[in-house]
Amino acid sequence: MLSLVPPPSVPPSASSVLLDGEPGLTDVLLLQRRYAGGACEEDEQLFFMDTLVEYQWARDVAGLASSTLDGLTKPVIEVCDHYGVAPWRLSPRHVDAYFAGVGKRQAPTVRSKLNRIDHFFAFLEQRYAHEIFQRFGAVVESPVDPFNRQAHRGDFGLRVPPSARAVSEFFADWRKDLVHARKEAVACRDYVMSKLIYISGVRASELCQMRMKDLHWEAGDFGRFVVQGKGARGSGPRQREAFLFAEGRELLWWYVEEIRGLFADDPEHPESPVWPSERLARDLDGGAGLVRPAVTTSTLRKALVRASSVHLSGPVERIFPHLLRHACATHRYESGMSLWEVQKLLGHDWTTTTVRYILSAQGDPEVASRRSSARAAQRLRVDAGSLS
Repeated sequence: MLSLVPPPSVPPSASSVLLDGEPGLTDVLLLQRRYAGGACEEDEQLFFMDTLVEYQWARDVAGLASSTLDGLTKPVIEVCDHYGVAPWRLSPRHVDAYFAGVGKRQAPTVRSKLNRIDHFFAFLEQRYAHEIFQRFGAVVESPVDPFNRQAHRGDFGLRVPPSARAVSEFFADWRKDLVHARKEAVACRDYVMSKLIYISGVRASELCQMRMKDLHWEAGDFGRFVVQGKGARGSGPRQREAFLFAEGRELLWWYVEEIRGLFADDPEHPESPVWPSERLARDLDGGAGLVRPAVTTSTLRKALVRASSVHLSGPVERIFPHLLRHACATHRYESGMSLWEVQKLLGHDWTTTTVRYILSAQGDPEVASRRSSARAAQRLRVDAGSLS
């Protein structure tokens, strides 16, 4: 009798019901269970390094500059090192906690880092998503989702440069104080560099990279110099001509003739920097001549800030190199230079970029309208004899 009683049935598990008739799904779930406790950390880190190298190779083939390639993967390594995991183990919560805590920076910096992390995950998803899932059981998904993705809200602000009169008085007072400087050559270098930015509108990074061979005194009416301009979309530096004008030629000639030789290196070497630093000179040609390293943009910025705290008067309390570039564009435009000429002076590819540099220019549409009407009436009076 007891043998006729069927054994109690065991209720099927949820997984067995789910897997019934789905052999492919069985493999997926078994693979997930296999790596539920985590894969070998050493294998993951080695694979992570391989993906970083290939990502840089791919972007190198795409034509990005070497300086841009170096910064592509730094945010990814930064966040992964903080948590000690491979990138495919990161979640949006990890990114939120990091950039809201120890990694908190200015909004443009955070936005740039998030964009680079997101681009790297797009590369992983395109090329390695299947292999990462097979080897480590992890789904490649960017931790930068629609909720923590930063939006550009114009956080660059409005840069209001000092007036033309304030800038003129600032440089005049600074030059009078050069003779009392503890390091006269360094003080003169910083002064000439700062004023040349205001005259020619070049960037501080472009100016610091100048070599003696880049000076062309015979070009144009007052001479020109070649700078490594800023490349668009990470394409690398692009050479362009910068203008000296009469004031810049006189200023630079005085510096080259009387100040440049005070630095302990060979100023006639073609690779010698126009603006040397105080660091020790190095030999480039095996005994042919010593050349000092070029001054850095941070050194110039600090010197300009110190000088503005002493010699600048007016509502603008501090000047930095890029504000001088804005001042150059604004004052040139106010003095009658056309927008296209200002664009050429600054080395911009797009006029819309130049417009942002002259937002604070003092202009009166009513005055401009009266002047244009007066010019039209003058042309009619001149041509009155030829009208039929």
